Amino acid sequence: MLTAKGRERLSAVLREAGDLISVSDAAGALRMERVGAAKLLARWQEQGWLRRVRRGLYAPVPLTSSRGDQVIENPWALVPEVFEPGYVGGASAAQHWDLTEQLFRTVFVYTTRPVRRSRQAFGGTPFVVRHIPPSALFGTRTLWLGRAKLQVSDVHRTVVDMLDDPAVGGGIRHVEGCLRAYFERSDADPTKLVSYAERLGNGAVLKRLGFLAERLNGPTTLLAACADRLTSGNAKLDPAMASPRLVRRWRLWIPAKWKAEERDD
Repeated sequence: MLTAKGRERLSAVLREAGDLISVSDAAGALRMERVGAAKLLARWQEQGWLRRVRRGLYAPVPLTSSRGDQVIENPWALVPEVFEPGYVGGASAAQHWDLTEQLFRTVFVYTTRPVRRSRQAFGGTPFVVRHIPPSALFGTRTLWLGRAKLQVSDVHRTVVDMLDDPAVGGGIRHVEGCLRAYFERSDADPTKLVSYAERLGNGAVLKRLGFLAERLNGPTTLLAACADRLTSGNAKLDPAMASPRLVRRWRLWIPAKWKAEERDD
């Protein structure tokens, strides 16, 4: 139970720090030494007012949370603290850009930092983390969450990333639905899709894009651009699925249950 003085101090720290609280935030807000601030944050965590995200970093616990379901109110605020330089992408960004109505509890993140584990958890939220080289850090938009400034893939990069790795898009069926929604947008830009795919450097992206766009009656200019840029070798539509059928025009192995035009065989 917090005393009146304790509530006053906690409120001062929250005003200063926002969604995430570091030892430096607490020390600055309360004008005290770091050691004392660290002990105070640890005590508030033990009392259930804060949740430890990682060493030296805490998040406020929503008043509606019980001790058994303490989660960070907006886990995206963790991204700049834990993964910068990087961005929110994949299915998480697809939800942000209204490409899907499906809700994903997992947050998909791309980062140039070394990644020891692709699946991590912070503040009760699961994260799927992909390492990318600095050259692949493009096609993002700035998003503010309170005082937290983070990057999210723009709608075009979101589609390309899901085509690059369908797993981060919730599987190829979901990716196809997102691509359908993309084509219906007023800001859809097939030229930018192709440009991003070429810049990413994975030939499978254009094979998947061309195949799916054809199924969705996408722009003929996009189909032509994908066909003109096909790399040698065959790729899988979704690496996670058994794919015994080869669509030669797109150099793509697809699952048996996916229907294709007879001329593709």
